[in-house]
Amino acid sequence: MKRITGPELEAIRPFFQAAAEVAKKATCHRAKCGSIIVKDGVIIGEGYNAPPLNDESRRTCDATWDYAKKPKYDKTCCVHAEWRAAIDACKRNADKIGGSVLYFMRIDDDGNFTDAGEPFCTTCSRFTMEAGVGEFALWNHNGADIYPLAEYDQKSYEFYRI
Repeated sequence: MKRITGPELEAIRPFFQAAAEVAKKATCHRAKCGSIIVKDGVIIGEGYNAPPLNDESRRTCDATWDYAKKPKYDKTCCVHAEWRAAIDACKRNADKIGGSVLYFMRIDDDGNFTDAGEPFCTTCSRFTMEAGVGEFALWNHNGADIYPLAEYDQKSYEFYRI
C-alpha cells in the first residue's frame, strides 16, 4: 500500500471528488458509496450502491437479519459501487480496463468525504481483479491509500482471518 498526501494527493483528488459525486446517486440505506475507474486520466466506468437494476422492489436493506451469519460485505441488498463501476467499464471500455485504478469514496448524508476504512470486501477484490483493474484507491484520513489489487485482495482476506 502506498499512502498519498500533499501535492500527489491534490493531483488525484479530482478522481475522489468524481467518485463522491457518483456516490450521491446511491440509494442504499446503509451507506452512500461511489466508485469510478480511471485509465490514463480518463474515467472509463462508474458505479454507486443501490438494489439490482435500481429496482426498489428488490430492496431488503431494512429487513432484520442475523448478521452473525452474514459477512461484513454482505449486510446489504445492494449491488456494490465497485461492482457497478467494473461492469460499466467492461460494457463501455473493455479494451481499456486492464491496469486501471478504481477510486472508491464513501460520503455522509451531506456529501462530505468519509473514511473508507481498511480493505475487507473479498467479493469486491475478486470481482475487480477478474475485470482487470490494477489498483484500488481508498480515501482515508484526508489522504489516499493506493493498493495494488493483489495486495488489496490479500488484505481483504486477512480482515477475516482468525
